[in-house]
Amino acid sequence: MCLSSFADRYEFNINLNLMSEKLHIKEKIGYGFGDFASSMFWKIFAMYLTFFYTDVVELSPESVALMFIMVRLWDGLNDPLMGIIADRTNTAKGKFRPYLLWIAIPFGLIGVLTFSVPDFGPSGKLIYAYITYTLMMMVYTAINVPYGSLMAVMTDHPKERTSLASFRFIGAYSGGIAMTASAPYILDFFKNTGASDAKSYSYMVTIYAVVAAFFFVMTYMWTKERVQALKEKNSIWNDLNDLVKNAQWFIMLGAGILMLVFLTFRESSIMYYFKYFVQDQSIAIFGDVTWGKLSGAYMTIWLIANMVGVLLAIPVSNLLGKKGTFILAMFLSAILSVFLYWLNPQQVFVIFILNFLNGISAGIVLPLVWSMYADIADYSEWKTGRRATGLLFSSSSMSQKLGLMAGGALPLYILSLYGFEANSEQTEQSLEGIRLMISVYPGITAALSGVLLFLYKLNDKRMTDITNDLAERRGKEKL
Repeated sequence: MCLSSFADRYEFNINLNLMSEKLHIKEKIGYGFGDFASSMFWKIFAMYLTFFYTDVVELSPESVALMFIMVRLWDGLNDPLMGIIADRTNTAKGKFRPYLLWIAIPFGLIGVLTFSVPDFGPSGKLIYAYITYTLMMMVYTAINVPYGSLMAVMTDHPKERTSLASFRFIGAYSGGIAMTASAPYILDFFKNTGASDAKSYSYMVTIYAVVAAFFFVMTYMWTKERVQALKEKNSIWNDLNDLVKNAQWFIMLGAGILMLVFLTFRESSIMYYFKYFVQDQSIAIFGDVTWGKLSGAYMTIWLIANMVGVLLAIPVSNLLGKKGTFILAMFLSAILSVFLYWLNPQQVFVIFILNFLNGISAGIVLPLVWSMYADIADYSEWKTGRRATGLLFSSSSMSQKLGLMAGGALPLYILSLYGFEANSEQTEQSLEGIRLMISVYPGITAALSGVLLFLYKLNDKRMTDITNDLAERRGKEKL
């Protein structure tokens, strides 16, 4: 790896004929492999990590919430640093792709350590959790900031980017579904062989770690960077100055954080909702079903619905525009989330139907977010004459971390506020808190995300004009 000095600047020399051609399906699938890999762990974090810390490691909700805040605040600051480093990386294989190869194995190893429970006593376990979770978030940043940035240098066409983003999220949901559909059975398998709950989690995550490392390498092998960097003087200060003056970035950052709080809030609540509120059920056709398998099925159906939403993203956004689609989908998710509050444990089928509909509306939004960040990168270059793709895309990773922080910590504080006691029969008050944290509270954040996007100015027509103008400028620079 060759890192230029921080005083170096660069410009993009684009082969317009290469950029104008459509990406091959193999390359789009390869790009999707990257989120297949990371999403398995993202969904493990979202669905299992909070529960793992409180009910398996047996840490208090308050200590886990504080840890989430401390670690993710640091990790949020770490994202722009990784963006700056990635922007200044120059290798024969590109700026962003090499990180997929370099970080794949460390990513898997640290993931296994995060879901391990050493016999250190309560204080030692908490310190171990701080160390391993901090390292996990750092390697997640080191591989996902370059991965997200890769899309912007594979093509400059807005519709191709939306298509790439759709493949990315098909990969993401496929990875998530592979995890949620198999995890309860893998855990049961290891428990039935005599392994403890702690060991069962560790063994399960080891399987996913191997698979994740493989698919990160496949993304490296099957993709190509088409935007080559020429050396031009550019300072970090200029990059940061451009970013903080970009109002559209701030709007998208806020909307993205709120959207991810909505998603993480729900996903962090699922295990508690089914273990303590829905519990084991006797269901027609299926017979007796444990709460663990119900929660896994609930998350799996959510992700399948998300995939349906991803497939609908292009036709719906072609009809309503990216901005209009985002707003409508977030409002629908807010309404469907709040409805869940009034359902009782016996209404399992209705719970799952609402989950499926909500998953479709949420799934429509996710590829649009990444496509809109790529649009903002073009807007920044058009406005300033400078481009810092890695730094801008690191903001999307930062929003993920901040959303994960809030969406993971808030349910823990709610559990504590309502008197939750792990592995005990819950009071009416604590059950009320569990119901609220999977329905009303995430619904509020979804609605706020949609409201904020009313301020976003980069509609599809304006982006077409900006893209055409940039293509003309780049063509002149090449002559």
